[in-house]
Amino acid sequence: MTTKTTWPLVRVVRDRDAGLYLSGMVVSGFGTSALWLASGVWVKDLTGSDGLATLCMLAVWLPVLAGPPLGTLADRRRRRPLLIGLNLLLGALLLTLVSVDDPGDLWLLYAVLLVYGAAGVVHDAAESALVARAVEPSLLGDFNGLRMTAIEGMKLLAPAAGAGLCAAYGGASVALLDAGTFVLAAGLYALLRVREERPAPPTGNGRQRTAEGARHLWAHPVLRPLVLAGGATMLCAGLNGAMVYAVVDDLGHSPAYTGVLYAVQGAGSVAAGLLCGPALRRLGARRFAASGVALLALAVALRAVPSDPVALVCSAAIGMGLPAVLITALTSVQRETPGALLGRVTATANTAVYAPNVVGLAAGAALVELMSHRLVLVALGVVLLVTAALLRRPAVGAGPPAAGVSPSSRP
Repeated sequence: MTTKTTWPLVRVVRDRDAGLYLSGMVVSGFGTSALWLASGVWVKDLTGSDGLATLCMLAVWLPVLAGPPLGTLADRRRRRPLLIGLNLLLGALLLTLVSVDDPGDLWLLYAVLLVYGAAGVVHDAAESALVARAVEPSLLGDFNGLRMTAIEGMKLLAPAAGAGLCAAYGGASVALLDAGTFVLAAGLYALLRVREERPAPPTGNGRQRTAEGARHLWAHPVLRPLVLAGGATMLCAGLNGAMVYAVVDDLGHSPAYTGVLYAVQGAGSVAAGLLCGPALRRLGARRFAASGVALLALAVALRAVPSDPVALVCSAAIGMGLPAVLITALTSVQRETPGALLGRVTATANTAVYAPNVVGLAAGAALVELMSHRLVLVALGVVLLVTAALLRRPAVGAGPPAAGVSPSSRP
C-alpha cells in the first residue's frame, strides 16, 4: 500500500515526530490529570475545607486569562528547546511539594499550581506552533484528533490512579509521579528532529507584540467565527457542567453517579478524536464544527429528561459534539497563521475559547440554586443551536492558508 492510500491516522502514527509528540502528550497528560484531582483531595484531607480544595483547580485555570502575553514567550524562543525546558522546570518544581504536610504549607502548593498553569499556557502555545512545522498540513486535523483521544483517554484512567495513590501514600507521591512524567516527556521532545530557525529579534514593546496575535485572530475571516463559536460553546458547556449534580439528583442517584456520566462523556470524546480528521476533510471546518455544536445542543437539551438511558446517551453525545469546534479551531489556527505569530495566536485563541468555561461554571453554580435546571438546559440547547446555525453561514473573504506551516521545514 502506498503512502497516499494509507489511512491518514496510520500515517500520523507512523510519522516519527508525530509519534513522539503523542507519546509525550500521553505521558505528561497522565501525570497532569492525576495531579489535578489529587491536589484537591490532598487539600481536603489536610484542612477539611471544600473551598480550599476548589482553589487548586482555580490556581491551575487562572493563568489561561493571561494567555495572550504568555503566548508571546512561545514566539521568542525556538519551540523544541522551550518545551524541553518547561517540562524539566515543572518536574523540578513539583519536587518541592514533598514538604507539604501541614495546612500552613498550602501556600507552596497553590504557588506551584499557579506556575504549573502558567507554564501549561506557554507549553500549549509552543507545542501547537511546533506541531504545525512537524506535521503535514493535510494531517493536522487527524493529529489534533489523536491528541484529543490521548488526553481524554488519560482522563479516564489517571484521576482514579491519582486518587488511589494519594489515599495510599499521600499527595506528595502524586507530585513525584507527575514530576517523573515531565522528565520523561522532556526526553521524548529531545528526540524530535524538527528543524527550527532562531526567531527574529522582537520589534516593538511587549504590549504591541501581544496585540499582533489578537489582531491577526480578529481580522481573519476563517479564524474569528470559529474562535467566537468556540467561546460561546464553552460558555454553554460550563453552564451545562454546573447542572450535572442537579441532573443526577433528578435521576435519583447519589452524587457519585456523576463519575459514570463523565466516564461515558470521555468515551465519546475518545471516539470523536478518531473521527474528526476524516470529518474535517469531508465537511470542511465550519460545517464540521457546526455539526458538532448542533449535536451538543440536542444532547444538552435532552438532559432535562429524567431517564437513565437518555442521560447516558446524552453524555456520550456531549463527548462527541464538544470536541468538534475545539479541534477545528485549533487546526485552523495552525493552518492559517504564520509561524512567527503562531505561539501568541494560539494562546490568544485558547483564552478566548476556554476562559468562558470558567465564567459558565461560576454562573451555573448560581443559576442552579435560583431556577429549575431543566429550564436552563433547554435554554442552553437553544443558544447552542443558534450558534451552530450562525457557524454554518459561509465565510467571506477567506484566503489561502498562511505561509509558515509547510512540512518542508522538516529535515
